[in-house]
Amino acid sequence: MGGSFPTIHPYDNYNPVENSVSEQTGTSIFDPVLCELVYKWFCIPQGSVLDPFAGGSVRGIVATYLGYAYIGIDLSEPQIQANRQQAEAIGVNPVWIVGDSRNVKEIAKGEYDLVFSCPPYYDLEVYSDNPDDLSVQADYEGFMNSYRQIISDCISMLKDNRFACFVVGDIRDKKGFYRNFISDTIKAFQDAGALLYNEAILVTVAGSLPVRATRPFVSGRKLGKTHQNVLVFYKGDPKLIKNNYGDIEIEDFENYQDLETGNNAEVSNGVKIGYEELSVT
Repeated sequence: MGGSFPTIHPYDNYNPVENSVSEQTGTSIFDPVLCELVYKWFCIPQGSVLDPFAGGSVRGIVATYLGYAYIGIDLSEPQIQANRQQAEAIGVNPVWIVGDSRNVKEIAKGEYDLVFSCPPYYDLEVYSDNPDDLSVQADYEGFMNSYRQIISDCISMLKDNRFACFVVGDIRDKKGFYRNFISDTIKAFQDAGALLYNEAILVTVAGSLPVRATRPFVSGRKLGKTHQNVLVFYKGDPKLIKNNYGDIEIEDFENYQDLETGNNAEVSNGVKIGYEELSVT
């Protein structure tokens, strides 16, 4: 399928959880459909992608399969080894670097067309016992200092008139109040020179949430969350977006179900949607 809506690719039928570090630690798996949309909507064709919090294999595998030059950084050597095994099984070869993203300017030198990542949510998921791991920092302030530095360095490596995208969710402090991590992320990007341009909501699978959410709600009226925030930032002059990114092509997208009416509709092949005509609410 063309550059707007995802289709079935080899990575859709591959389970990155099997035999992976994520399976062993219980950490979450990134959405490959979201990856494809972000790459095709917010990166130039065959562009370069920098992922400072690479974690699992999905963003790298999808990027490389679609023809983007991907570089991801992660502290965990076992995770990177698992990523490479998963990529080899699909037949792609993303570049993953074992290292600390606080040194991103040294270990991943260059300029990039897209910064795309999903950072650790402080201590919501603890990924390792490595003292350099942001998820085991002693306090939120220390976490944010390192987090802001990484964002600033990455945006300095992002080419002008390019997008950055972080997928984030809010987290609670020890007393149960939200830390406002989403707003802290937005401010970190703004301070680095990339302004918030789009925001979308990624609805996640509920799974066991109804069961897990019962006790916190009854005892403290805390609502369970089934979404994450997709924050898209832009560095440069937005008037140049149409020239740099052009149209979005939709091919072979037939017999889809209209989301508003629920009725089946026909869409002819090769439809083009102009960038400025596309609106997402």
